[in-house]
Amino acid sequence: MVPEAALKPHRLAINASPPVRAALAAIGRTEDIRFSPDNALLCIAGFGRQRLLLLRIRVAGDGLIRIDDFLELTSDGIGAVHGIDFIDDLTLVVANRDGRVSILGLAQLWPADRICHVEPLRVFRRPMTFKIRSPGSVAVCRHSSGLVSVYVCQNYAHRVSRHLIAPRFGYAPLWNSLAIRRGLDIPDGIAFSADQRWIAVSSHGTSDVKIFDASRSLGGTAEPAGVLSGAGYPHGVRFSPDGLHVVVADAGRPVLQIYRSDGDWRGERPAVRTAEVLDAKSFGRGHASAEEGGPKGLDIDRSGTVVAITCEEEPLAFFALASLVGEESGCQGDELRAAKATATD
Repeated sequence: MVPEAALKPHRLAINASPPVRAALAAIGRTEDIRFSPDNALLCIAGFGRQRLLLLRIRVAGDGLIRIDDFLELTSDGIGAVHGIDFIDDLTLVVANRDGRVSILGLAQLWPADRICHVEPLRVFRRPMTFKIRSPGSVAVCRHSSGLVSVYVCQNYAHRVSRHLIAPRFGYAPLWNSLAIRRGLDIPDGIAFSADQRWIAVSSHGTSDVKIFDASRSLGGTAEPAGVLSGAGYPHGVRFSPDGLHVVVADAGRPVLQIYRSDGDWRGERPAVRTAEVLDAKSFGRGHASAEEGGPKGLDIDRSGTVVAITCEEEPLAFFALASLVGEESGCQGDELRAAKATATD
């Protein structure tokens, strides 16, 4: 059931060719979605078919989403893919529930038949001495040194691990550690704030999102600084670009939950808005259990104006961020009005 107070955000129209729409319809069960840093690609994790769907995308100023091309990507580094993030515009980290975390390169792809099999640049099964178990969602943290930290939600080990890798040396693992454990029960989603001060981790089993202060020491004993309550089965999670909102995909309901702060995420807080993003028919098809049917993957584009969601019954939908969080978030009124003008039901 959608709460009576649930708002209906402005859904953005998609301009895509029939082959692109056919590829979306065939992707099956999806778990995660991610924009590339340059905003030119959108990647969807095809859990059921063990592949990635890459879309060439343009977020136009008129509020229309244009998808120009697509590619289905398979690899020995792609299994039951649950989480994805971009290291850079042409490099992906992929977390597979069957035990592998892999690095994939996207350079010189896009063959004529739009299906490509690539060899992974690196596969982590037991990186150094820290075992990865049931990896789910991932988040990349880039350092000024050129090194990259990959944070991996280990779903059924109920923890988040951190893996420092060196892109210049073939993505070799340099250091591995336990990053977060307290308060987590099946961590299903993870995100950093833009300033990398806060880490949000959705906790499926406790029906909340834990916020950790990354400016302090993390590890197995680090306590959550804040808690976002009220989501039934939280999955994807993202901070707004200004750091004042967190958007959470509620996998057991057809909604997104929106939370607000003044930039300090300490303490417990309920959602300030609930936004209906799936229609009753689509939600009903996927609602085989209390934990399923709602949105899974969630991302905000690099312009900070568009929210993308994915799930098995709705492989791709876009909404104006301003219609979810309000114009006080820093989104321009002109962008919201353009989104309204091109919105579809």
